Amino acid sequence: MNAAPWQHTTVLLHQAIDALVTNPSGVYVDGTFGRGGHSRLLLQRLAADGRLLAFDRDPEAVAAASAGVARIEDPRFSIHHANFTELSQVLASMGIAAVDGVLLDLGVSSPQIDNPARGFSFRFDGPLDMRMDPTRGESAADFLARADERAIAEVIRDYGEERFAVSIAKALVARREGERPVRSTFELSQLVARAVRTREAGQDPATRTFQALRIFVNAELEALEQILNASLALLKPQGRLAVIAFHSLEDRIAKTFIARESRSEFDRRAPFAAPRPVRLNALARIRPDAAEIAANPRSRSAILRVAERTAVPA
Repeated sequence: MNAAPWQHTTVLLHQAIDALVTNPSGVYVDGTFGRGGHSRLLLQRLAADGRLLAFDRDPEAVAAASAGVARIEDPRFSIHHANFTELSQVLASMGIAAVDGVLLDLGVSSPQIDNPARGFSFRFDGPLDMRMDPTRGESAADFLARADERAIAEVIRDYGEERFAVSIAKALVARREGERPVRSTFELSQLVARAVRTREAGQDPATRTFQALRIFVNAELEALEQILNASLALLKPQGRLAVIAFHSLEDRIAKTFIARESRSEFDRRAPFAAPRPVRLNALARIRPDAAEIAANPRSRSAILRVAERTAVPA
């Protein structure tokens, strides 16, 4: 499918690259290529001997980097159709043991949201898919067709922070038992609108349910935990980690990880052992300014967190 009609405005573009690039001759990773806004600016900042490896689990994003007007033709650049959780394996296969920076721009991209065929948005009717990589895994519709009421409620509550999760799950199961399982985005949004008794001002009642199913189907929070640990292991001393999050669950994981790795801790099970050394220094927490939010309202919830790898103890 040609994704060219759906455009993406990169959030916190200059702030992220300014914070990330400290060694123009270094090796950098863009763990979430999207449509390449961050990657293109990063390449502008690199010297002739620098290198950028980009990852994306969405085959349409990979295709955009490889063909058409948006393709990147630069010998310093390579793109890999893989989840960023596969970072360590891909780098090892290329003989790369350490990198100078890792950028993670989390969440869903505008081309994914705006393409009805992807099923991410309640604003358009389309198949209830929500997979970032539609060639792998289980769609949201397939999950709702097989899961029991308790499992559905837990997903909507835990990943969407939806207080009417049980009511929504009951309605989904009742519809399924009536041999009318939810298969489209409009069917789901209409069902949720009937099940949610009170609405938040300025927010569609289906927002939290769609968020929850997307996060669950793509195992986004589990993947984030994995890539943060992998990035820490790969970063050189003074290498930078930059994470852009768009909702509280993602940002909480990034914030907690950086805070934990920015302090020395004793192992209570071994009171005479040396404390675990500090491995990160938290550098910044950056929000979009008013001009960026006015130009791109989808940026309003974004938070960029930046940390630097400390020197490795001898």
